[in-house]
Amino acid sequence: MNILISNDDGIYSPGLRALAGVASEFGQVRLVAPDVEQSAMSHAITILRPLHYSPVRVGGFEAYRVDGTPADCVALGAHLWGGIDLVLSGINLGLNLGHSIWHSGTVAAAKQAAFLDIKAVAFSSPYGGEVPDYGVYAPYIRQVIRLIAEDPDLPLLNVNFPEAPNGLYWTRQSVRHYDGQVVSGTDPLGRSHYWLAVRPVEEVEEGTDRWAIEQGGVSVTPLRLDLTDEVGLRRAGIALDK
Repeated sequence: MNILISNDDGIYSPGLRALAGVASEFGQVRLVAPDVEQSAMSHAITILRPLHYSPVRVGGFEAYRVDGTPADCVALGAHLWGGIDLVLSGINLGLNLGHSIWHSGTVAAAKQAAFLDIKAVAFSSPYGGEVPDYGVYAPYIRQVIRLIAEDPDLPLLNVNFPEAPNGLYWTRQSVRHYDGQVVSGTDPLGRSHYWLAVRPVEEVEEGTDRWAIEQGGVSVTPLRLDLTDEVGLRRAGIALDK
């Protein structure tokens, strides 16, 4: 099995090396990742300039650094290395739960693979400044790789690890409303600057990705590329028929 691995934390992220180490048990691995951190880039692609890549050594794996976004990396990697069977993204330094899926570069790399009809998984872990113990996650990474490789109806998964996993939980994306905040401040030169921040205003729903993490479970959420609101579409059709 040919496995392409990318991320949004950059080619030298420890999570990328950890994921490659486990993935190499299943086939040939190649790393194609941004040359610098590209967190929260969502599904941005580079169209106003050419992309460049260069080979580097990362943990003994064949690896390439790209001056582009996570989605760029997967598109370029798929173009240069034909016959990819699986794309893995991560392991991200920070969870990608709920609305984070929308702006996550980690998830976008996996989505780009799905656009190209390649199975893909995005992996994320908690991060509070200390590098996680990736060895704890290895058995679950193996389990998820087997799941997606063997099931034709699972093209795209978003996986989040708690600090101490107690099992896999199949979940749906949590949909919570947030109180958006703009926090102002002053930099050392006296210039005004602003941080965008959010505060959740609803409780966690049972069966969601956030709920699973609170229970100590590894959240596995199947995603789809079609964002159509089917209920809204049916209601609109009914309204037009009246």
